[in-house]
Amino acid sequence: MKKRALKAFLALILSLSSFPFLAQAQEKKEILFVVGGISIDKEEFLHLLSKEKENDGPAISLTRKEFEENFESFLNYKLKVIEAESIKLDQSDEFNLEFSSIKESLVAPFLIKNSIEEGEVKKVYARLQEIVRARHILFQFPPNPSNEDSIAMLKMALKVKADLENGGDFSALALTYSDDPSAKVNKGDLGYFTGLQMVQQFEEAAYTLPIGTISDPILTDFGYHIIQVNGRQANPGEVQVSHILVRFDSENASQEENARRKISDIYAEIQKESTIWEEIVQSYSEDPATKSVGGLLPWFGVGTMIPEFEIASFSLTEIGEVSPPIKTPYGYHILRLEGKRGLQPYEEVEQGIRSKILRNSKTGMIQSQVVAMQKSRYGFKENESGISNLASAVSATDIMGFGSAVQAKKLGALELFKVNNTSYSVSNLWNYMQEEEITPKGEGTFLELWLEEFVGATLAKAEEKDLEDNNKDYQMLLKEYRDGILLFSLTNQEIWQKGLNDSLGQQAFFAKNSQKYQWKTRVQAYLTKVNDASKLENARKYLQNNGFDPNSFAAFEADYRANHPNAYATESGTFEYEEHPILSRVDLNKPYQELIVEGVSYVLVVGKVFPPGPRKFEEARGLIIQDYQASLDEALTKRLKEKYPVQINSGVKEKTFETLNY
Repeated sequence: MKKRALKAFLALILSLSSFPFLAQAQEKKEILFVVGGISIDKEEFLHLLSKEKENDGPAISLTRKEFEENFESFLNYKLKVIEAESIKLDQSDEFNLEFSSIKESLVAPFLIKNSIEEGEVKKVYARLQEIVRARHILFQFPPNPSNEDSIAMLKMALKVKADLENGGDFSALALTYSDDPSAKVNKGDLGYFTGLQMVQQFEEAAYTLPIGTISDPILTDFGYHIIQVNGRQANPGEVQVSHILVRFDSENASQEENARRKISDIYAEIQKESTIWEEIVQSYSEDPATKSVGGLLPWFGVGTMIPEFEIASFSLTEIGEVSPPIKTPYGYHILRLEGKRGLQPYEEVEQGIRSKILRNSKTGMIQSQVVAMQKSRYGFKENESGISNLASAVSATDIMGFGSAVQAKKLGALELFKVNNTSYSVSNLWNYMQEEEITPKGEGTFLELWLEEFVGATLAKAEEKDLEDNNKDYQMLLKEYRDGILLFSLTNQEIWQKGLNDSLGQQAFFAKNSQKYQWKTRVQAYLTKVNDASKLENARKYLQNNGFDPNSFAAFEADYRANHPNAYATESGTFEYEEHPILSRVDLNKPYQELIVEGVSYVLVVGKVFPPGPRKFEEARGLIIQDYQASLDEALTKRLKEKYPVQINSGVKEKTFETLNY
């Protein structure tokens, strides 16, 4: 019967090349095979094969045997997916929940937002190659500034800029005008910094200004800044130091003098050859956070520490080199260099940079770019008069009040905007507000915030729909994961769970295949690995002359667990000794033996030897379940091939093989 079915199946496959509709499909769609009337494109097969290839690895090349094995696996995979669809697994709540969840992560790399973020990450990494030294004068806004306040600040900034361009002293003007509290100490000099250490607008200006140029007033959340760049140099990377700190009150001259003397004495002590740095730190450092760890600080780069500390740290060149005492606002320090390293490769810092970008002010800038590009791409048209009419008619500042006003004034049909020629009305906005519930935060009126949120969500859906309809790579990826979820669901239902829970089926399978489940020669054994060679004699005392005695084993284990818990590792049971890495070396005729395997001592006590023989069902249950599940898989595949006629386009199949080996 099996031979007749196989011959019939082979005859069917061989006859497929004569089907005219398949030849047509090959020319148009490159159909690889048809299953139950459903055409499967060769591109899907090639896509899945490409997943096995590393991004920078060699091109795919398969032998004929490997190709046929992969082709058969792909065919069986598609059969199961089609079966899963036929029994409506793709319509279950469980499937929809899982697929919706995974779509969110799958779509992310294809979105406009991702490409913009990618560009920002690379721009930041490029900036990290350089450090910039700049100074600034800040004209800070008062709390809740009015337009008049902003204009006044801008006029003052422009006046100071003119003074600078006419030869004014930057430091003096910073002392006079800057609202940055640190200007009283640094006279506007911010020292060196690198990417992501300043607010976005300030960073953009600093990295684009030529050295010495006075900037126009730069607007940030803090106010207006006048910026001058004084230097640029390659980023030296990161440094790690340990330190000793002696604190003092800067307002107390006597205390500062005592601290200076103390740090000088400590420095003199460190110069002695017999001195141990960690002991000096423990004894004298007044930094409670680091004194117990030898004064060790985390790795840091330029712009992270206060300038005096940073300059001294980067000035050290040899590991273990100790600095002379330095003074900072925190006290006097002595530093020791623990390590230096250059900038990490892009791949290692990419995610960290991306996280920082998404936490700082660049987020709003990125989102603005995304929305602008989406509006352009998807034909966004705002109905300005409609929005104006809505704003005039509805003054509510809560969702329910808004909905009541819209209903009372019959504004639901009022158009707000169009996306891809689809009109979105006040009713659509109201429905969206009810679904989201939580009012968005930001600057603007209640209506402006909600409208901005709704426009963004609508454009995001339009972009995702565009990807699903037109982006081939995304379509393939989405289909791969969708089909993968269906395959898992069907396999779990028809094979894994059935094989695990069907005890009668397991028993029947075992009865039919009992010859597969045979014991090889087995031996009772108690095996002791001696981790501490000095404790070998103690193991001998318990195990050498008592035969295979469980009481002796129990006494030995009680002793060593109480007194030498790490000295031994024990293993006991009945083993197929021929394949055991240790027991395979023993003489089964000697009850007690000692072996050395790869430099490690073992003590073994051998008991009964059992000849080869059949296993009981309980003894082989794990293997039986695995084999039973494999048989269910084979039976399912066979049933599906009978249920869904398979028609293979031999021409496209051969062309696919040639493509892979071109």
